[in-house]
Amino acid sequence: MNFKICLAVIITLLLVVVIAAIFTGNFFYNLAINPNSSKKMIFSNDGLSHHELTPEEEWLEKSSKFEEVFTTSFDNLKLHGYQVLNKDTHKWAVTVHGYMADAFSLSTKALHYYKEGYNILAMDLRGHGKSKGNYIGMGYHDAKDLIEWLEYIVSKDEEAEILIHGVSMGAATVMIASSLDNLPSNVKVIIEDSGYTTALEQFKYQLKKLFNMPSFPILNIANLMVKIKSGYFLKDASPIESVKESKVPIIFIHGDDDKFVPFYMLDDLYEACTSEKKKVVIKGASHAHAEDENPEKYWKEVDGFINKYM
Repeated sequence: MNFKICLAVIITLLLVVVIAAIFTGNFFYNLAINPNSSKKMIFSNDGLSHHELTPEEEWLEKSSKFEEVFTTSFDNLKLHGYQVLNKDTHKWAVTVHGYMADAFSLSTKALHYYKEGYNILAMDLRGHGKSKGNYIGMGYHDAKDLIEWLEYIVSKDEEAEILIHGVSMGAATVMIASSLDNLPSNVKVIIEDSGYTTALEQFKYQLKKLFNMPSFPILNIANLMVKIKSGYFLKDASPIESVKESKVPIIFIHGDDDKFVPFYMLDDLYEACTSEKKKVVIKGASHAHAEDENPEKYWKEVDGFINKYM
C-alpha cells in the first residue's frame, strides 16, 4: 500500500471517528440536557411513584392568590416564578424544583410554608415551566438564577428572612448557591432533598444504569458538547464542592429507596458540608418522595431545623 492510499485510509478513519463522536455527543446531549427532547428513556425505570394529584399538590396551580413574577438572568433570559404573599411577615420560602419539573411540582411544600406564615416564591428553573432557556443547567447556572430571585425578594423586603428548599436538581441548585459570594445574608437556612454530589457523577450513574456502559469516552464527548452548547462542563455543577464552603446551615434529606439519585450520595454530601447541618433518612422513600412517604417525620425534622435559625 503506497503512501497516498495509507493517508486516504487514515483520513477516512479519522472522519468516521469525528462523525461518530459528534453523533454520540449530540445524542447524549439531547437525551440529558436539551429540555425539548423526550426524557422517556431516563424516566422509564426511575423507581418513582405516579398517582392522581391531591388538592395539596394542586394548591399552587389552582390558588387564586398567586401572581406571576419575573426577573432576568445574568445571560439575559426572562425567568418566571409564582409569588403568594402572606400577611404582615418578613419570612420567605423559596421553592426550587427538580429536573424536567416546574414550580407547581413543589405545591405541597409551598402550601406547608404558606400555612406556617411564609411568603412564597416558587421559581421555574431556566428551560422549565415558563422560564426561557434552551438547556438544562443541572444546578450550575440555576444557582446564579436563584441569586437573582433572592435579590428580587430583598429589593421588595429589606428585612426578609429567607429559607430555600430544593428537591433533586433543585437541591443541587440550592447547595451550589450556598457558597456563592453574592448569596444575600437574608438567607438563613437551606433544605436540600434528594440532591446529587455532582452532575458528572449523576450522569455516570445513569449511563451505567440505562446502558450498562462505562463513562469513558462517551461521557467525555458529551461533556464537551455540553460546554459548547450550554457554556458549562458537567464537573462545574458540583454541589459537593460548594457545601465545603457553605455559608448557611443545611439539612440533608434522602430516601433510602432512591433509584434515580443514589442513596450513597447523601453521606458524601453530609460529610463534605462544613456549615451547621443535619442528616435525615426517610425509609422506603423513592426519589424526591420523602415527604410523600413519611410527611410527619419529614416536616417535624424540617421545621425543627428551620426554627433554630428563623
